[in-house]
Amino acid sequence: MRRYRLLVVPTLASVLSLLNGCGSVPMVGTRDNLLPAGELPADTIRWPARYEPKKATFFLSNQIDVAAPPEQVWRVLIDVDSWPEWYAGARNLKLTSSTPGKLAPDAVLSWNIMDLDFVSTVKEFEPPYRLSWESRKSTIQGYHTWLLIPTETGTRVVTDESQFGILAWLQGIFVPNKLSQLHDQSLAKIKERAEAAAQALPAGGE
Repeated sequence: MRRYRLLVVPTLASVLSLLNGCGSVPMVGTRDNLLPAGELPADTIRWPARYEPKKATFFLSNQIDVAAPPEQVWRVLIDVDSWPEWYAGARNLKLTSSTPGKLAPDAVLSWNIMDLDFVSTVKEFEPPYRLSWESRKSTIQGYHTWLLIPTETGTRVVTDESQFGILAWLQGIFVPNKLSQLHDQSLAKIKERAEAAAQALPAGGE
């Protein structure tokens, strides 16, 4: 299941304001864009104040049910070396992390997605349930979240993305479905990999 939303006021004034950088947001963790304090329900994403979906220029949400425990899905998610095999469109990955080849708290990833170069910084890292990173360019800023929710049959994987900036605005007009389709493809491959790994485990193993 997926959903996406574009919030646009198609006027000359709105276009000019976006071109002048008014679609930008402060970096996550700064005074003007803090993550919410305290615990939220296990099935709720923690959005930084300025990245809340209702404020986004472009927002999308995708999810899938996986017949594997959150720990197994988590192993797939943080293994950056394997991303080109399942993360649709991901190329030229260069990771700075305390754990070589794997995401970790405050890890920084340089990569190409949808033919654009990004530098993404991990902002949430709570194994095996919450992972988020922020990607920033002068023309687009995005916050990408992963929420792994335990279910009776395994894990519900929810991945949402909130975007601001002129490229987010243009994406919503000209290719509104492209990124959501890529996310669906990635989720399908995560499901395949996690379920295969879970089935290969000995009885009672992790």
